[in-house]
Amino acid sequence: MAHVKLHIPGPVEVSEKTFRAFCSPMIGHRGQGFKDLYSKIQPQLQQLLYTNQLVYLSTSSAWGVMEGAIRNLVSKKVLNCMCGAFSDKWFDVSKRCGKQAEALQVDWGSPIRVEHVDAKLATGQFDALTLIHNETSTGTMSPLAEIAALKKKYPDVMFIVDSVSSMTALPIKFDELGIDVLLAGTQKAFAMPPGFAVFVCSPAALAKAATAKDRGYYFDFVEFQKNAEQNMTPSTPSISHTYALGSKLDEFSAEGLEARYARHRKTNQMTRDWTAKHGFTLFPEKGFESITLTCVNNGAKPGGRTVDVAKLQKLVKDQGFLIDGGYGKIKGSTFRISNMGDETEVTMNPLFTALDKAMAQL
Repeated sequence: MAHVKLHIPGPVEVSEKTFRAFCSPMIGHRGQGFKDLYSKIQPQLQQLLYTNQLVYLSTSSAWGVMEGAIRNLVSKKVLNCMCGAFSDKWFDVSKRCGKQAEALQVDWGSPIRVEHVDAKLATGQFDALTLIHNETSTGTMSPLAEIAALKKKYPDVMFIVDSVSSMTALPIKFDELGIDVLLAGTQKAFAMPPGFAVFVCSPAALAKAATAKDRGYYFDFVEFQKNAEQNMTPSTPSISHTYALGSKLDEFSAEGLEARYARHRKTNQMTRDWTAKHGFTLFPEKGFESITLTCVNNGAKPGGRTVDVAKLQKLVKDQGFLIDGGYGKIKGSTFRISNMGDETEVTMNPLFTALDKAMAQL
């Protein structure tokens, strides 16, 4: 079958170089070879996340760590900040874990506002909050730094942040932000195969986790710390993903993080320019648009052009490219185009050519 190039919000396109690293020969996960591999990538991960804390490797999707954070860090009540399908889901996960949870719900396409979080935390009811930095379903990026600044006002509240579709595409300075958990899966801006996650915890989060009696084992943050100190993981890791991660981190270093961030801004602006050229508006509130994907308004909100999204997808797919037709309750009334990962101006241009041709046929 001919390969269809992925421009969906994840998984994204994976390079041949990354696949070659992924297919490296197996080694024992408890042997010196794996320890050496982990010890090599550990300082690179710390540089990427701007942290002195150890960065953990989880053989799971990001949702495993997201659920683990709830189990490890919520003893009283969690505030789930909800602005789209995935942040909304975290509220459901909290309740399924048997935790007291409250929703801070805003309209899809709107960001989480610092004043709303502040008002909720001021009640003293909560010992944790969850925030998705870049809500993939709506292409909306909430102001992480502003919200994280509240940590100084509420030091006993655990700040848990999902950066699944933003990590590596812009600087997220974990230690400087002062948050407690930062996590991401590898199938988005890392441009790796799905099934792996990286995360980091603050000393306060590890201390809080140590007091949790029902934190389980597979996602026990204390176990992750103990093992990471020995360049190990609590359970059998995906060695293939670890090799691929090492290859990607070498690429990040060679490119330079600032250049990587600038590249994402450029390719995202190219996508926004394409939407404007064809008379579309964007779905997110102005000023809070994602820089790793573009969520195009197609009737979900007043204004701008509308098209048959399913037909647009098919016309583009027939030319070898896959875009996403929206997600959840805004499926069909939005569509999404990803620019995250390895994409450059050169690799994005064929997609825009295909989109132009498809639009001419609608």
